[in-house]
Amino acid sequence: MDIREEAMKLREEKHQMIKTELNAEMENCDDLAVVYTPGVAAPCLAIKEDEDRSLELTWRGNVVAVISDGTRVLGLGDIGPAAAMPVMEGKSALYKKFGNIDAIPIVLDTKDKDEIVRTIRLLEKSFAGINLEDFSSPKCYDIEDELKAIMDIPVFHDDQHGTAIAALAAVIGALRLIKKDIGEAKVVVSGAGAAGTAIARLLLEDGVKPENMTILNSKGILYDDGRLNRIQKGLVEAVNPQNRQGTFADAVKGADILVASSSPAAFKEKEKEAIKTMAEKNVVFAMANPIPEMMLEDAQKLGVYVFGTGRSDMPNQVNNSSVFPGLFRGALDVRARQINEPMKLAAAHALADLVSEEELKPEYVVVNVFDERVPHAVAKASAKAAIESGVARVTELPEQYKD
Repeated sequence: MDIREEAMKLREEKHQMIKTELNAEMENCDDLAVVYTPGVAAPCLAIKEDEDRSLELTWRGNVVAVISDGTRVLGLGDIGPAAAMPVMEGKSALYKKFGNIDAIPIVLDTKDKDEIVRTIRLLEKSFAGINLEDFSSPKCYDIEDELKAIMDIPVFHDDQHGTAIAALAAVIGALRLIKKDIGEAKVVVSGAGAAGTAIARLLLEDGVKPENMTILNSKGILYDDGRLNRIQKGLVEAVNPQNRQGTFADAVKGADILVASSSPAAFKEKEKEAIKTMAEKNVVFAMANPIPEMMLEDAQKLGVYVFGTGRSDMPNQVNNSSVFPGLFRGALDVRARQINEPMKLAAAHALADLVSEEELKPEYVVVNVFDERVPHAVAKASAKAAIESGVARVTELPEQYKD
């Protein structure tokens, strides 16, 4: 039985991957009077006086909405909201497993950006955070930015930022191994969609010099041809002000690191040949899912020094599952109003720091997703960064992070 058959069998048997459960005694009329009426009036009135108290007096404080319109689901494309529900449910299960967060999958039966923004805004008082998932690009940028401007809880497009944080952690580990400072590294980002542009922006934020970065789309070096979206245009202005044009081979020649987030099996023979011209101790992260841009066997034949993918059956898994549960756990624990750049950078460095100098090797530059230290380390880092950067309602680090 292959993995897809197993997935179908599981859902046919269980019908659901997550469920709610009671968290209070409900055995008699007295219990009912406390949980519901008349006792429930007390927390209602307390919240009326201070709405933020709903984060501590109701389940809202531990609940994240995982929301999609189904327009860009994994490698499946625009499959619609109903067909996107298994992914949102699976994502919610990961939140519970790794972050002990109650996540609620929601799919919206509209592709209209303004309608999506308005609908999610109206849900704010029900959740402590919003995970945007599988929205098509460039609409995803506008939805996130508009919601962040009008909502007082974290809004996080995981396809962008979770992927970028995981990628940065892997890059930090690889740079430690090859003993090169991030400000000296020549970096190529292949893929100019939501994930690729977010990876590029976070790498620049962490210290990659603009003159040392090249971004590629499917046609070659990204340049302003008058058809770029605003995020791509901003990146071109930063890293390619001369509006240089060129091929994949032009970009990767002499490069230390290639981070790819493009499309399955995107690297054909000419791209593989070009990878041979990278630096001697070269690093390639091929992160397309479910099939990476090239496979491990290809990397080994090409002499790639460090290779990673988004898959669990290959070394150096670069996967946002190591990021979003802990990131949101920390954000929720300090009642953060947003997830900002300091929190993202702190999360990436916390992940990278879990691989010790003694453990570091080409097959292990990034920690395993199932390493039980991951959620706590990321949560602690994001909580601390939220407080220090002034976006937390809580001003003191919670006790569970004082270790």
